[in-house]
Amino acid sequence: MQMTLIMFIFGSVIWIIITAAVVYLFVLIVRALKKYINSQDIRKEKVETRKSLGEVLKKYRTDNKMTQEFVAESLGVSRQAVSKWEQGISEPSTSNMIALAKLYGITPEELLKNVKNI
Repeated sequence: MQMTLIMFIFGSVIWIIITAAVVYLFVLIVRALKKYINSQDIRKEKVETRKSLGEVLKKYRTDNKMTQEFVAESLGVSRQAVSKWEQGISEPSTSNMIALAKLYGITPEELLKNVKNI
């Protein structure tokens, strides 16, 4: 009789712990989803920043009368990579940003400063 009671209490405690863990995980998931949904403005801002960087890169390339092919060959990347940078689909690596600035005859700081001004 005592053994049955002890097993019942032990089982109940285990059940409560498992239930609490499931509820806690549910709360964490809901919080994460809520945070993700509310971060939409930040994601839009990031896309605009990328687009601005692409516009700056394209402006410097066209001002220097260079083609995407020429820039790609000079940096050792594909023309599609240069196109993606200018469209804001992807961003150049730090080393490519430095090489782009050098190719365009400006400092990397000037290139990034212009991104903020757009």
